[in-house]
Amino acid sequence: MKTSNNTHISVKFNRESYTDSQLINLYKSILKPRLIEEKMLILLRQGKISKWFSGIGQEAIAVGVTNALQNDEYILPMHRNLGVFTSRNIPLHRLFSQWQGKKSGFTNGRDRSFHFGTQEYKIVGMISHLGPQLGVANGISLGHLLRKEAKLTAVFSGEGGTSEGDFHEALNVASVWNLPVLFCIENNGYGLSTPSSQQFKCENIADKGIGYGMESYIIDGNNILEVHAKVSEIAESIRTNPRPVLLEFKTFRMRGHEEASGTKYVPKELLEQWAFKDPVENYRAFLKEKNILSEEEDIKLKEAIITEINEHLAIAFNEEEIASTTENELNSVYKTVTYSEIKPSEKTKNIRLVDAISQGLKQSMERHPKLVIMGQDIADYGGVFKITEGFLKLFGEERVRNTPICESSIIETAYGLSINEYKAVVELQFSDFITSGFNPVINLLAKSYYRWQQQADIVLRMPCGAGVGAGPFHSQTNEAWFTKTPGLKVVYPAFPFDAKGLLATAIEDENPVLFFEHKALYRSVYQDVPEDYYTIPFGKASVVKNGESLSIVTYGAGVHWALKTTKELQVSADIIDLRTLQPLDTQTIYDSVKKTGKVLILQEDTLFGGVASDISALITENCFEFLDAPIKRVGSLEMPVPFAKNLEALFLPKERLQTAINELINY
Repeated sequence: MKTSNNTHISVKFNRESYTDSQLINLYKSILKPRLIEEKMLILLRQGKISKWFSGIGQEAIAVGVTNALQNDEYILPMHRNLGVFTSRNIPLHRLFSQWQGKKSGFTNGRDRSFHFGTQEYKIVGMISHLGPQLGVANGISLGHLLRKEAKLTAVFSGEGGTSEGDFHEALNVASVWNLPVLFCIENNGYGLSTPSSQQFKCENIADKGIGYGMESYIIDGNNILEVHAKVSEIAESIRTNPRPVLLEFKTFRMRGHEEASGTKYVPKELLEQWAFKDPVENYRAFLKEKNILSEEEDIKLKEAIITEINEHLAIAFNEEEIASTTENELNSVYKTVTYSEIKPSEKTKNIRLVDAISQGLKQSMERHPKLVIMGQDIADYGGVFKITEGFLKLFGEERVRNTPICESSIIETAYGLSINEYKAVVELQFSDFITSGFNPVINLLAKSYYRWQQQADIVLRMPCGAGVGAGPFHSQTNEAWFTKTPGLKVVYPAFPFDAKGLLATAIEDENPVLFFEHKALYRSVYQDVPEDYYTIPFGKASVVKNGESLSIVTYGAGVHWALKTTKELQVSADIIDLRTLQPLDTQTIYDSVKKTGKVLILQEDTLFGGVASDISALITENCFEFLDAPIKRVGSLEMPVPFAKNLEALFLPKERLQTAINELINY
């Protein structure tokens, strides 16, 4: 049809029960991001901003979805969803400052563009890996479900992101757990330059919902009224009957993936075809044809928004460039937590390491009603090591949750729970399996507080270690992967007493903690352990044996090897059990080295690139003048962990430890 001013309307609008006022408000909402984008493209050409990911042609989706949700319902947008931020009425100068890396933004200059979150506006920003935010939405919605709140969470992804494993894992978990999540997939035809035909084979992304037992819908993503009406209806239904829903919005990206990319790979006729479906132009034409919006009113609306944009740009441009100090930046990597010392009681019981961990976990569940445990086979079965045996009966299926085999999505879910004010403990069946969840650990959990001051209140339990004939996929000690990553804390106890107290501290801590538990020690090491709840501070090593001839710095199973070997050799040695690797107690190490003059650093991990290398460097830099011999490092051979008993013994450093001690003593 044609309007009075000859503008073609190629989108069919159904105003249904919308009042004129509501229609105009939606127009204001969709017009604002368009005008901001047009201004940003000018600034980009002028070199006043560094990068821009355009959402021109897709505004109806972000605006329609956001306006259909309640203001306290979380949204997880992508970098083409400017309409989410403007519809939540974030002051424009704060957005502009964010894009310029200034203080009034949301990341203190530490991240760019839309890579930010804000609890104030219930928005959780993306990371460049796209898929992980789908699982994060699951955790946020699980928090609402646990509190019996009639709330849902909306999360965005493009059709390219649906090729990632995170998409499958997130939809599967959401479906199995009946989580109130709206999975909003913007099918805009291209993942950068790769067309949808090379991303998936099925006709529609919505068809994938069938495989998850999930209802799904296809929505015209260029029709603001269809988006708003359909999402409003579905959202209300989800609040009443919690469940996930998959929405595919058919749309098109009219500009490049980012402006430098261009659109040369898009056929000209396809661009022209979608230009006729422009969501802003068509909706404007519809309102004018229905005499809801006059030309004069339209001009006034545009002028008001342009004035607002220019005024807020002036605020952002006039803001000083961000400045900081080394101290401030380093102090922003972890959330500051006040350690609460709870001293152990005198009443003790002689128990194994595995029992101490189970007891500590159980008492933490009693102490923290908003603590949720997740992992494979942890409910009825009690976990493969039986640490959570009986927990299901004690705490119920809402807090003790069996998961599908999907480490990545469950770690993402744990992060979402933390965003929604819950604590989470995730049991990795074996520390080796963390590789399937490496991305969210390194790029979500570790960077979260530094990027946007959001804690990741999560403990990842990591059964690890060789010596049990489990072969190359169940025997690694991979702690060095994480001590290398700022933002993570790493704990590695060797004794039942320490394991229980440190686990309590880890769960109290609001930073992400990887808690390593050596499988070979689970049922072989006994100790008198206080029966009540207690804590042990991080960053405090334990000197388990005092001596004069040398210092042995170690952790985990290495502590027991050192005790056994020095006893057999009748060597007088300081044996330092580090207990936590991040934070590291360097002072205890230095004090011992200054006393003995000789130091051996022992780890079960393969030697190159391990924790021992960094400790050696620290000692060299800080205690060189006190050394009477070269520092020795002892670790496992540079190879995967073998299965056969004799090969595993060859791999481990136990036999080489004796030789190294003798060489150091006799130096």
